[in-house]
Amino acid sequence: MSSTPSPAIPEVDIDRASTVAAPDDAVFVAWATAALAALHMSGVNVAVRLVDEGEARQLNRDYRGKDYAPNVLSFPLDDDFPLPPGEPMPLGDIVLCLPVVQAEAAEYGKTFQQRLAHLLIHGLLHLAGHSHDEEPQRLAMETLETAIMADLGLPDPYLSDFGALAPQ
Repeated sequence: MSSTPSPAIPEVDIDRASTVAAPDDAVFVAWATAALAALHMSGVNVAVRLVDEGEARQLNRDYRGKDYAPNVLSFPLDDDFPLPPGEPMPLGDIVLCLPVVQAEAAEYGKTFQQRLAHLLIHGLLHLAGHSHDEEPQRLAMETLETAIMADLGLPDPYLSDFGALAPQ
């Protein structure tokens, strides 16, 4: 009898700097594991920082030259440096602005956890090199996000509970 190996659980470092309550770390790890399995990536590490609007706005201004608090920021690690054997490969950092995620969830007819899962997955896809700058890339990324959400038993992030497409 053969068994299919389970995907390696990634190291997900959660740094909580928001006044908004968020799910337990195990929930973030489950979401990240599903996304990375869909990308056929294992042995990786990602840092996730949960922030409020002030910090998100400052990071967006400093790194992107845009003066507003975004829902998610991704900072891929581009450094090519040797790692000790057995150490996970760092992918980069994801910053989630929980007040913005909370407001968008209500606006788009989603629960806070559904919207948060989608944005974590979205950020992970960016760390893995995916983009939505061009229409074909955007459609491919949305298809992958929707499939990962379905694997987690979550609804299509691009359809609102109100029946229309959720604005993104």
